[in-house]
Amino acid sequence: MLGTIIGDIVGSVYEFKNCRTKEFAPFFHPEARYTDDTVCTIAVADALASGQNPQDKLQQWCQRYADNGGWGQKFALWIFEDNPKPYGSWGNGAAMRIAPVGMLAESEEQALEWSDTVTNITHNHPDALDSARAVALAIHWARKKVDPSEIARRVQERFGYDMTMTPDQIRPHYVRTEKAADSVPQAMVCALQASSFEDSIRNAVSIGGDSDTIAAIAGGIAEALFGLPDDLAAIGWSYLPPDMKVVLVDFYSQVPF
Repeated sequence: MLGTIIGDIVGSVYEFKNCRTKEFAPFFHPEARYTDDTVCTIAVADALASGQNPQDKLQQWCQRYADNGGWGQKFALWIFEDNPKPYGSWGNGAAMRIAPVGMLAESEEQALEWSDTVTNITHNHPDALDSARAVALAIHWARKKVDPSEIARRVQERFGYDMTMTPDQIRPHYVRTEKAADSVPQAMVCALQASSFEDSIRNAVSIGGDSDTIAAIAGGIAEALFGLPDDLAAIGWSYLPPDMKVVLVDFYSQVPF
């Protein structure tokens, strides 16, 4: 889950000013920060770790950090609704916040059940639901030591995503979109075809597009595949306020195997 947050932070400065190279430096830009992607991921983690209502937690955390900005228009309204309802979003926000599900679930069935639970509260479009399921399962499988190529095969077979494309093939022509179907497979490829955690984030930033979210999704999968380098984990940790750190500590204490 910290891998998601690191991806969000690293990608934050490139969301509207894409960087079409893996050789960007420094890895953590001086203007990098956590965004709404991190806030939503923390909310899901808090809900799962505490056993509380994910809708309530998502509203609580997003209201607390409302000034952070970056919210989609409909989501920004949803945050403050007294009786919030899903609004048919097909966006990649569902997949962006789903890493805690993949980390904590002990079976495929549980990963899918939890994924739908925390996604349907806002993103109840089939494309968004599928994207969250795909990422949650990829993280679950990676934690079960399934080979990345086999994860890609399973994702393509189950969800119909083209997992044979490479970052080098995506990079020249990729355009920014928040559509789950057109951004989540690309983010997954960036992790599944990487050689390390850092390489996955560099892949994600380098293809352009919605860079913070693409890197966040890739980072969550890459953490499960490769683990987190101590130096990058320490830097990512340093960006977070105390209340988020409390959630992370509690969450990781419950992660199985």
